[in-house]
Amino acid sequence: MKTLGKWSYLVGLVVVIVTALISYSADWLTLVLGILAVLTGLFLGDTEELTNYGVRYLTLFAVAAALNSFPFLGEYVTTIAHAMLGFFGPIVLTVLLVFNYKQAMNWAKSSD
Repeated sequence: MKTLGKWSYLVGLVVVIVTALISYSADWLTLVLGILAVLTGLFLGDTEELTNYGVRYLTLFAVAAALNSFPFLGEYVTTIAHAMLGFFGPIVLTVLLVFNYKQAMNWAKSSD
């Protein structure tokens, strides 16, 4: 299943970057990318690394705002960074939900 997670991550990332560069968006594409992000979070996300996922997401969020100041490439890099945030958000959310599910199951087992 890790292979499925790796491929969904790679395909999703490439699609996000290409569509950001050509300024293409469609409802069906958003749905497909959302499914790929959830699959990535389920099969590739490690709940023990949840803090690292959150820090990476917040770092990209903070840096994306400053990328526009680069001459010539700033607009393109900013567009890619914002598109990547849209893809990484559901991945982090899925890993967070799996983490909470595992915590709840552990609490339920320990309370018996």
